[in-house]
Amino acid sequence: MTTTVDASEIAKFEAMAAEWWDPNGKFKPLHMLNPCRLDYITSQIAEEFDRDLKAPRAFDGLRILDIGCGGGLLSEPMARLGATVVGVDAAERNIPVAQTHAAQSGLEIDYRFTTAEDMAAAGEQFDAVLNMEVVEHVSDPLAYLTACQQLLKPGGLHICSTINRNPKSFAMAIVGAEYVMRWLPKGTHEWSKFITPDELYDLMRRAGLEPVDRKGFVFNPITWGWSLSDRDLSVNYVTASLKPA
Repeated sequence: MTTTVDASEIAKFEAMAAEWWDPNGKFKPLHMLNPCRLDYITSQIAEEFDRDLKAPRAFDGLRILDIGCGGGLLSEPMARLGATVVGVDAAERNIPVAQTHAAQSGLEIDYRFTTAEDMAAAGEQFDAVLNMEVVEHVSDPLAYLTACQQLLKPGGLHICSTINRNPKSFAMAIVGAEYVMRWLPKGTHEWSKFITPDELYDLMRRAGLEPVDRKGFVFNPITWGWSLSDRDLSVNYVTASLKPA
């Protein structure tokens, strides 16, 4: 398996595999963030491919890759919108969890235990690649993003979210989420592997992608919910980029 996978990072997620669909379990932060993530992803895909999100099966005819699919929290909504979905994960134990839940939900999703690099080497091509909260866990972000670029058809859309690197992100994403709130197991994230928005834009350009948008995911402790922000990219943020046609 050709890979930028970091074995120690994968071991963390292997240990949590069975909890993916428990909204109050170890992935509670992702369940809380997921509606906000989906709002951004679906609106970007709809805009890029001129789709009406109010229409049934709005993503019919689109082939979408969800890298680091985990238990399928993003793959399933894409399939419900009519897309042909491939979900891949380098943590092998996640795949049967995702397959079982999709079957229970009556959804056909092609889940695979593989890497972005191996799929790119095999010549796979997609209209859109979802790359959510993965790039901060790989050993070589540029090589990984280059593989993501190779997986896109010309004119394809790449959506990538990660965590900024600054004192606030250390306080919120590590101290707050792992130690105070205990939303995540201690050691889930390494602050040194976080990437600033400007660094990510530079990496994407070097990988052959054209950045077109970025927004912040902002947590409000009063409403206990997430929202998108044009200005606040200080902790969690998401980007959209295109492969030149």
